[in-house]
Amino acid sequence: MEYLRAFLVGGLICVIGQILMDGTKLTPAHVLVSFVTAGVILTALGIYEPLVNFGGAGATVPLTGFGYSLAKGAIKGVNQNGILGAFTGGIQSTAGGIAAAVLFGYIMAVIFTPKAKS
Repeated sequence: MEYLRAFLVGGLICVIGQILMDGTKLTPAHVLVSFVTAGVILTALGIYEPLVNFGGAGATVPLTGFGYSLAKGAIKGVNQNGILGAFTGGIQSTAGGIAAAVLFGYIMAVIFTPKAKS
């Protein structure tokens, strides 16, 4: 049942993103920024946490989940370090994912020959 809930939540988030790209003039970069920002705002309002509890990885893996991680880290940082934690907490909580993305992106660029679009 957990897999089904993750699939439904993650799929719904992806459907919303696809509708935004197909139905509006938003570029993928605009949708990316919008989803990360939406994740932060929904977390700050206490709306995203129940979605994470219900959907698990279906809610934490998409871009909104990155915003969720940033917001949760910032909240934790503020509680531990004061206002400076608002800046450092989000970075600390997402550093592993960012490092993995950079590392695997580099490995793919070394293995395959990247080409500019013509």
